[in-house]
Amino acid sequence: MALIKIHNVKKQYSSGDDVVEALKGVDISIEKGEFITIMGQSGSGKSTLLSVLGGMNHPTSGDVEMAGVKLYQLPGEKLADFRAQNLGFVFQSFHLIPYLTAIENVMLPLAIVKMGTPAKKTVARHALERVDLGGKLDRLPNQLSGGEQERVAIARSIVNDPHILLADEPTGNLDSKTSEEVMALFRELNDAGQTVVMVTHNPENGAYSDRTITLKDGKVV
Repeated sequence: MALIKIHNVKKQYSSGDDVVEALKGVDISIEKGEFITIMGQSGSGKSTLLSVLGGMNHPTSGDVEMAGVKLYQLPGEKLADFRAQNLGFVFQSFHLIPYLTAIENVMLPLAIVKMGTPAKKTVARHALERVDLGGKLDRLPNQLSGGEQERVAIARSIVNDPHILLADEPTGNLDSKTSEEVMALFRELNDAGQTVVMVTHNPENGAYSDRTITLKDGKVV
């Protein structure tokens, strides 16, 4: 059974008197353990699709089913809980808290988990070790390189052991060498069983995934 099913998803925005169709009836099925790249030019709808998939953007119509749960039939609080328990997010801007150390940033998603602080630190340390930052737990973001900051963001996204990792242009702010290192890390996580769905405009990133879905004008090509 597919882990994610997106059925006839449409998303419209009103802009003055105009209606903009960002997604025009998208159908996608993603298996557990797949590494999927969603590609398309700017304005193709790929970031809208990722936000709909991540439970952050109600579609105008259609269904998003994840692990057998229809996301947008959940009431607001239950949807937020589902997101926290099942999804990890990595963004182009690292979204790290500047006055928190690497390990403190990684512990943030554990705030709602019933677990003692020492246990949370242990889990966060393990996540940082998985991204090769075990020696930089107490560094502030401004004491880390761009690639290291992205690794902290990835550690934070996997600390709660999510079923699905969603990444939106995760190498957009990185140079080519660092981008390759970060993509190799996503590949490692996927090889260890993590389902990854990544939006990118970079064809080189697509080479790391199992399958590429191309969007054009809100439709799967």
